[in-house]
Amino acid sequence: MTASLVGALEGLDTLLCEKSDLIGGTTAMSAGTIWMPGNRQSVREGVLDDAQAAAGYLEAEIGPAGKSELRAVYLRSGPHVLDYLEKHTDVFFRLGASSPDYHSQQPGATLRGRALVTPSFDGRLLGKDLASIRPPRRESMMLGGMMIGRDDIGPLLRPFASFASFSHAFRLVLRYAVDRLRYPRGTRLLQGNALVARLLHSLRKAGAKVETDASLVRLVRQKGRITGAIVRVGGKHSAIEARRAVVLATGGASRNAALSPGSAWREKVAYSLLPESNTGDGMKSASTAGGSIDTAHVSPVFWMPVSVLRETDGSKSIFPHIAFDRAKPGLIAVNAAGLRFVNEADSYHDFVLGMLRSHESVPSIPAHLVCDHSFIRDYGIGLIWPGGRHLKRFVDAGYAIVAPSIGELAGKIGVDADGLAMTVSRHNEFARTGIDLDFGKGTNALNLYNGDPGSKPNPCLRAISVAPFYAVAVHPADFAASVGLRTDENARVLNSQGLPIEGLYACGGDMSSIMCGEYPGPGTALGPGLVFGWRAAMFAAGRINSGDLL
Repeated sequence: MTASLVGALEGLDTLLCEKSDLIGGTTAMSAGTIWMPGNRQSVREGVLDDAQAAAGYLEAEIGPAGKSELRAVYLRSGPHVLDYLEKHTDVFFRLGASSPDYHSQQPGATLRGRALVTPSFDGRLLGKDLASIRPPRRESMMLGGMMIGRDDIGPLLRPFASFASFSHAFRLVLRYAVDRLRYPRGTRLLQGNALVARLLHSLRKAGAKVETDASLVRLVRQKGRITGAIVRVGGKHSAIEARRAVVLATGGASRNAALSPGSAWREKVAYSLLPESNTGDGMKSASTAGGSIDTAHVSPVFWMPVSVLRETDGSKSIFPHIAFDRAKPGLIAVNAAGLRFVNEADSYHDFVLGMLRSHESVPSIPAHLVCDHSFIRDYGIGLIWPGGRHLKRFVDAGYAIVAPSIGELAGKIGVDADGLAMTVSRHNEFARTGIDLDFGKGTNALNLYNGDPGSKPNPCLRAISVAPFYAVAVHPADFAASVGLRTDENARVLNSQGLPIEGLYACGGDMSSIMCGEYPGPGTALGPGLVFGWRAAMFAAGRINSGDLL
């Protein structure tokens, strides 16, 4: 969307082809956060960041060799891309909450300033286009279609706690009720939905053409140059000429086992947070045209732990455990031996990597999140809201397993009873001292940010002791691709000799991630997607040259 928008603004005739009937892909269902060091948006709010420090942080995370040239381009271009979009479009960002880098122990990490969020957007401005934006996951909405943000949860759960809470909740519900008289869902768009809405609104204003139900069949190549594409639109093949560029952004190949390197990890993964239309069309077509796929990544995808509720109609609700429960005090994650295997409060990507490593020696897929009744009351878990609203429904459906004792809970979830009892006892001692000797839960900035400051002496530790006891199974799920097509600094696809294929570009999930399978902070996938989409369009339009860092 960024490449198409920027191309249109720079005078090119652009056509955005979306394979499905909904626009926005994974972005529309995400938090919409971008990781963009050195940005001027945070400076306006008094938070300074040093891009050179960010470069050091990425080198410590990834190593000096892995795509260091592309990372340098990203860090130099990122602030200019944000300023460009803010000046010429309806797409802009602001400083989010604290949102620390995910590995604060690394040199160059920062507690605030690199994670930016998209302000809410009034979906009514889109008119009929609102229906074409992919909605958020239904598990993340209330009342069947009302989006909610982090600041909305408290007032909605406790509307009578204060006048401010009541006023906040009342305005949200009233707005939603009025919306549903005219629209299929709420028009207060947040997070990734707001980002996609702002991009689409800007695309329309720029005169760019958008086609849905338009899937890539193959690329057209003449005299060594990509000159167009064959696209299936409405069941018919159409030949589209591309005078300047074909930009591939089909979401990567995570759902395509044939294109994903190594089958071992795919065999362990039953769930994905990606749209079903993400089947690697871009990478398949580029490979046929001579494009090279970069597989030198510590992980082929980026990960999220998810829990699964089987609904009465046979469908499945998949809930991503981003931060709201794993970091809170009084929860542990255990494998089949009843043992912990990871710092539960670390990032979603790190949590699943820990699960995969544990599974190599002890069955750990699924793993189980274990807590007590007081945890459910105070924080909820997964799909279960704080206070345990409709708790019986989740227990009856088998989503949450409940037992009067730890030993009986172990039997119900199929883990070693002695191991679980020992683990809970050891964890409770850590809660008393405030020091997790095994995994250091509560010792880094991300842990503390998502913990409960009211829990002493450690915001992420509390005894598991109030019966009954609960367990929720979690599975690995991929939410973005890391492995992708090799590109240069302007997103041109490279062949096996490292030379650009003229006329062919890739960004987003189709482009090999500059993070090489590491996940240094919130918005690791979206930030580079914006930057290299912008660079692809600017280069194709002749506005920047090879070697330009801006």
